[in-house]
Amino acid sequence: MENNKIDDIRVSVFEKVKHTSSEGNEYWLARELSQILEYSEFRHFLPVIEKAKQACQNSGQVIHNHFEDILDMVNIGSGAKREISDVKLSRYACYLIVQNSDPSKEVVAFGQTYFAVRTREQEITQLSEYQRLRSDDEKRMFLRNEMKKHNKQLADAAKNAGVVEPYDYAIFQDHGYKGLYGGLGAKDIHKGKKLSKSQQILDHMGSTELAANLFRATQTEEKLRKDKVTSKAHANFTHHEVGKKVRQTIKDIGGTMPEDLPVVDSIKKLSGRKNRKRLKH
Repeated sequence: MENNKIDDIRVSVFEKVKHTSSEGNEYWLARELSQILEYSEFRHFLPVIEKAKQACQNSGQVIHNHFEDILDMVNIGSGAKREISDVKLSRYACYLIVQNSDPSKEVVAFGQTYFAVRTREQEITQLSEYQRLRSDDEKRMFLRNEMKKHNKQLADAAKNAGVVEPYDYAIFQDHGYKGLYGGLGAKDIHKGKKLSKSQQILDHMGSTELAANLFRATQTEEKLRKDKVTSKAHANFTHHEVGKKVRQTIKDIGGTMPEDLPVVDSIKKLSGRKNRKRLKH
C-alpha cells in the first residue's frame, strides 16, 4: 500500500465518506465503503453485506434499521445518468461489515477497530441512563462501574486464553496500557499521574479517559474470544494491539491522548459524597 494511501486512512477516511440525512442521522453508502475496503468490484462485496445482515439478525436487531436498499443515479458520461442499486448503512452495519471483511487488508483491520470504538461510544451515549447524567462526576461513576464489570469479563476471557496466575494477569494488563498509552505501563502511568502505590489508576481518571479504557477492555475481550486465543503470549499481543488501535482512533478523530488528560480526585471521594447525600435526604 502506498504511503499517501496509508496517510489518507490515518485521517479517518471512514469519516470522510459519512453522510448525514435531512433528519440528522448519519449513514454510509455500501458502494463507497466497498471501494475504501479495496474490493475491486461491488459484486464481490455483496456476500460480505449478506453476512453482516445475518449477524445483525442474530444479534436481535432489525435488519432494515441498519441496511436500507436504495436506488441512486450516477453519471455515465456526456451528461447521461443511469440508476444503480446501493445500500444505506448505519454505523452498526458498517461495524458488522468490516468484521466480515478480509482481515488481511490493512484498511480492514483499521476499520474493524475504528467502527468498534465508535459504535461502542455511540452505544454508551445512547443509553438512557447515561443520557440523564449531567455532570462529569456522574459520568465517571457510571463508566467506572462499567469498567469494573467489563474488567471481570476481560479477566475471564484472559483466563480462557491461558492467563491464569495473578502475576501473568498483571503483565497482560500492562500490555493493554502500553498499547493505549504510547508505551507507558502501569508504573509509568502511576508516576506520571503522581499516584501512590495504593491508589488505583482507574479511580483517578476523568470520563473521557475511562471511556477509552472501557473501549480497550471490551474490544480485547471480544477479540480474545472471537480469535480463540489459547496462549499467554498471544493474549498479551492481542491486548497491546487493541490498545494501540484504540489510541490511533483517538488520534484520528482529534482526541487528546490518554496520558495527557488531567488527573482527577479519587472516585472513592465521589462515592462517599453520594452516600452522605443519600443519608442526608
